[in-house]
Amino acid sequence: MIPRSVSSPKKFLIGAGLFDQVGEYVAEHGDFAFFVADSFFLSRIHSQTVPSLTAQSIRSHVEKFSGECTTTEIAHLSAAFKASGANVVIGVGGGKALDAAKAVAHNCKAALVLVPTIASTDAPCTALAVVYKDDGTFDHYLFLPHNPDTVLADTAIIAQAPARFFAAGVGDALATYFEARATWRCSGTNLILKKPSRTGLGLGQMCYEILRKNIDATMDAVRNKAVTPALEETIEATIYLSGVGAEAAGVAAAHAVNNGMAVVPALHSAQHGEKVAFGLLTQLVLENAPLAEVQEVIRIIKAAGLPLALRDFGLTEWIEAEWREVAKVACDKNDTMGNMGRPISEQEVYDAMLAANALAERYHD
Repeated sequence: MIPRSVSSPKKFLIGAGLFDQVGEYVAEHGDFAFFVADSFFLSRIHSQTVPSLTAQSIRSHVEKFSGECTTTEIAHLSAAFKASGANVVIGVGGGKALDAAKAVAHNCKAALVLVPTIASTDAPCTALAVVYKDDGTFDHYLFLPHNPDTVLADTAIIAQAPARFFAAGVGDALATYFEARATWRCSGTNLILKKPSRTGLGLGQMCYEILRKNIDATMDAVRNKAVTPALEETIEATIYLSGVGAEAAGVAAAHAVNNGMAVVPALHSAQHGEKVAFGLLTQLVLENAPLAEVQEVIRIIKAAGLPLALRDFGLTEWIEAEWREVAKVACDKNDTMGNMGRPISEQEVYDAMLAANALAERYHD
C-alpha cells in the first residue's frame, strides 16, 4: 500500500535581515560554504557575506549560476563543489538557481541552505528540482530524497524584487489548492510519488485563503518595496504553504499545461507562475468549475498584475501547431495530468486552452 505523506524543510524562517545571519545556519552543518548564486546577487555575496563568514571561521567558495537548471549545469556545479572541498551548499536566487543548488547538494551528499531572493515560485521548500534541456524546454523532474535543511525567507530582500517576480509566485501558489483538491479527489500521486494527504489539502486551502485576504494590500507593499504584515503572510503562503502543500497533496492540470507551454518560443521569457496561472484557468475549464470560483481566481490574477489572456504574454497570434504540441506535452504519461481523476485527451486540453483564453478575454477589462 502506498502511504500518504507530508514532508517539509527542517527549518523555515521568515523575517527581515535573515541573510545577514546566514553564518549561524551554515555553522549548524559545516564550516565551508559553497554558494550557487544568481548573477545579480554575486556582488553582495562577495562584498558582505563572504567577509562575514570569514569572521566566523567559515570558508566560502562562490559559483555563478548560469541561468538554467540543466543536467549540464548541475554536473558543472557538482564538480566544482567536489573540487572546492566545501561541505554546505547555499543556494541564493530565484527558483532555477535554488533547484540547481538542491541537485548539487543531493549529488554531493551535502547539507543545504536556501535563500530565495524572489518569491516567484515555491521551489525553496520542496524535495524536487525541475530540470530543463539546454534549449530551455522542460526535461524532467528530479525527485530528491529529502527537503532542504534550512530555508531563509528574508522579507527585506524579497520586497526589493520586481513586482512581476512576486506576482509570478502568487500565480504558482494560486493553483496549489485547486490542484491539491483534484489530486485528493482521485487519490492521485503527490510530488514525492506518495498518496496525497489531508494535511497537504489543508495547507493548499490555507494558502488560497491567505491570497484571497491579502492580495491587494500585498501588491501595494510590493510595488512600494515595503515590508508589511500582509506581505509577510503572503510570502509564507507563496513559498512555504504552496511548496509543502503541493508536495504533500500533488499538482494536476495547471502545472502540466505550464510544462507544455515551454514549447512555445514566444513564451520562453514568461515566468513559471505566469504560465501556471493560465494553466489553472485551463484546469478550471476542464473541471467546469463554479462561476463564482472562476471569478475569484480571475480577481486574484488581475490584482496581482499577472497575465490573464495570452495577449498579455505578448502573443500576437494563436498558432495551432504550437498549441497542439503544448497539449501533447501536458498529456504525457510522466506528467501530472493523471491527477485530474479521469483520462483527458490532447484534444480536450487543446479545446480547454482555447476556452480559457476566451474566458480571460471576457474578463480582461
